[in-house]
Amino acid sequence: MPVLPRRWRLPYLALLTVVGLLLSASALEAYRLSGGKHPWEPFLWEFSSVSVIGALALAVHALMGRLAGQPWPRQLAVHAVALLLFSGLHIAGMFGIRLLVYALVGAEYHPDAVPTLLVFEGGKDAVSYLSFCLISRGVWAAQAANARAQELDRARRELAEARLARLADQVQPHFLFNTLNLISSVMYEDVPRADRLLCDLAQLLRQTLAAQQRAEHSVGEELALVAPFLALMQARFGPERLVVEIDADDAARACRLPALLLLAPVENAVKHDVARHRGRVTVRVAAARAGDRLRLQVSNVADATPAEPAPTDPDGGLGLRNLRERLQARYGGAAQVHFGPDAAGMTLSLDLPCAC
Repeated sequence: MPVLPRRWRLPYLALLTVVGLLLSASALEAYRLSGGKHPWEPFLWEFSSVSVIGALALAVHALMGRLAGQPWPRQLAVHAVALLLFSGLHIAGMFGIRLLVYALVGAEYHPDAVPTLLVFEGGKDAVSYLSFCLISRGVWAAQAANARAQELDRARRELAEARLARLADQVQPHFLFNTLNLISSVMYEDVPRADRLLCDLAQLLRQTLAAQQRAEHSVGEELALVAPFLALMQARFGPERLVVEIDADDAARACRLPALLLLAPVENAVKHDVARHRGRVTVRVAAARAGDRLRLQVSNVADATPAEPAPTDPDGGLGLRNLRERLQARYGGAAQVHFGPDAAGMTLSLDLPCAC
């Protein structure tokens, strides 16, 4: 990290200018009271000191960065030498600038004797050096803390992304195995139908694999995956047993969500409800936007009492547990999930932040 990042260079120069002006204004009043005849002299005196001090302060800051983590005896020895250099360079630079300017304007300048300057300026330089060291230590500590915080945030993001990728990877095999089981149940009864189902499945898998590579996509794209899956299941069970309804407004379709989020709930609706009923079951997928919230709903309504008992898993099985984990990893507490019986069927309701 540079001693003075580019974005801080102009503010630093502005700070030195303000300090120089304040000191010059204070010295100007005393200069006038003492009978001084050249009002520019206090400005030269103060700005010559401030400019050199400003450059040396950056050197002190760089030194403090290099000494970080070094043993204390070594640091004290380095600071003892650095203080002498700091004071010597300050005195030489400051009076060098003054003598040069006075020579250019043809005015006389008689500084104090060198021993007097070393004592007078050396005491002030010691205080300045110590102050710069303390300030620099605080700055380096703050920068280190900020770097650690950024690294921690980056590690957390990478961990969350890895977790989301792992959870998303679980969707594909789970969906695939259940679909293949459904196809295997008809392949000996109706070979042409099984062949059509396999072709539809291959196309759907290509789409889901492409969706997984993007991690998230729009609701419209998610429904473009749900629709062929339901068409596949409708071909499996027949339109007389499975009725499909998809209802989503344009505002909801533009919202983004994790890829393949709705496949597991829709699959559960077919697996645990359509398969258990002998009558007609309506599976409905709805999406609506309310302000900055996206509300999704997957529900099923059966016309008759199920022939088989309902599953005992209150979480809705692996697919819905996976969904909850994905939403927790992606949205934290900003996502709400409700799953349970509703009228003559089951309903899964999701309330998520809508990001377009």
